[in-house]
Amino acid sequence: MTAPQHLTITGPEDILGYVPHSLGYWPSRSLVAMTMQGKRLGATLRVDLPVPGSRRVREDFARTVAGYLLADDADGTLLMFFINDGWEEASRPGESGPGGVGRPLLDDLEAALGLAGMPVRDAWYVGDEYWRNAYCEDAGCCPLPGRPLAEIRDSRLNAEMVFLGSSVGAPPGAAPAEDHTGPAAQDPAVEAAEERWAGELAGRRTSRPQFERVLDAWERVLAAEPGSEIPAEVAGFLRAGLGVPSWRDAVLVMAAAGRSAAALGAEDFGIFSSRAGMVAAGPALPGPALSGPALADPALAGPDLAGPDLSGLSRSGPALAGPSAPAGRAEPDQARGRADQATSPACEPAHVPGYGEVLLGLSPSVPDWNTLKRLEEVMLQLSSRGPGEARAAALTAKGWIEWCRGRGSFAHASLSQALEASPGYRLAELLSEVVRRGTICGWASRREAAWQKFATDATDAA
Repeated sequence: MTAPQHLTITGPEDILGYVPHSLGYWPSRSLVAMTMQGKRLGATLRVDLPVPGSRRVREDFARTVAGYLLADDADGTLLMFFINDGWEEASRPGESGPGGVGRPLLDDLEAALGLAGMPVRDAWYVGDEYWRNAYCEDAGCCPLPGRPLAEIRDSRLNAEMVFLGSSVGAPPGAAPAEDHTGPAAQDPAVEAAEERWAGELAGRRTSRPQFERVLDAWERVLAAEPGSEIPAEVAGFLRAGLGVPSWRDAVLVMAAAGRSAAALGAEDFGIFSSRAGMVAAGPALPGPALSGPALADPALAGPDLAGPDLSGLSRSGPALAGPSAPAGRAEPDQARGRADQATSPACEPAHVPGYGEVLLGLSPSVPDWNTLKRLEEVMLQLSSRGPGEARAAALTAKGWIEWCRGRGSFAHASLSQALEASPGYRLAELLSEVVRRGTICGWASRREAAWQKFATDATDAA
């Protein structure tokens, strides 16, 4: 769905109504910062509000927010404080906001964003029942405690977004059952197949033919129609393969950067044994009824940015109507070749990225977002069909994909579920630390590479 590029915003209700569609959920106790390029909305950043503290705490927070938004080519910023307590106790909006989010924090954000060349154009407080402008002190248009939240939920843009297929879901960590992130159901056929294949594969971890056989199975499943149920025998084989870290990582790399990157990266790590004669094992792969086209070449998705605990930065946002910025305190005014196929203009083989480059989002220049989305669907299905380490691996893969998208909150939720499934699962621990530190995936930080919710997922009716 490319609709957000064509919708027009006519007032603050539309801006505030667009935020939960951009993030995928209604935030709470959060700062949402939205960049602007002229009259067009840009990146949407969500971060937890800081615990009230010293001036240094506020200044550090403000500089961090400005640093995240510098990746966007912006000339202004809109700020939204989502806070659900303290509305009745708050006095004038210009002095003390709900929940103790007062003028000092707003002042520090103004200073940091102004120095970064993205001055604050307007700001609002949004709660469970009310919303109001952070600068307006006119009781006539900005009555205390605020205007009813229904004005946002009933806004024209919100209605158009819903009509066009966008939805606002549960917050991270409270995913609906259809996302398969709840407790794993008992699936005796899959569990029996997984146990059998785990024993069969135990002595083949360094076998090159077996490595290729595992990737063959993943390619076939990823090429299947979305929503296809994976046969129990194949699901057991895939879950058993996720228990081999080098194979698990190869699947992630293949989905993002192509099979050559997965194969050459494994070669560089030296995981293959020189011992000959070992025959690869594997189930019968899905037939034509489940198969689809070959893995799609990575498409140049429209840009979207998000950061560490950010939940989606929509760089191609709606345009503001009229000649001026929003009311309030306003300032004046696809195709990329697979890694194994691409060549440089000089007809030299293209650089094939290593595992570290891919897993950190540093290479390729644009990942295969369509295949990563399909990988997420497969991992969710596998995570729901049995407990243990395979479930942890599948949820960790989902967490990595969310981090690559820039949706740190969703990444954290998936990684936490992975650690519940298998306490101490190493990759989940490492990625959790990356998210906790606020590290942004390389793809999410670049306009031409970043995932775009509306133009990528929505196109597939997600």
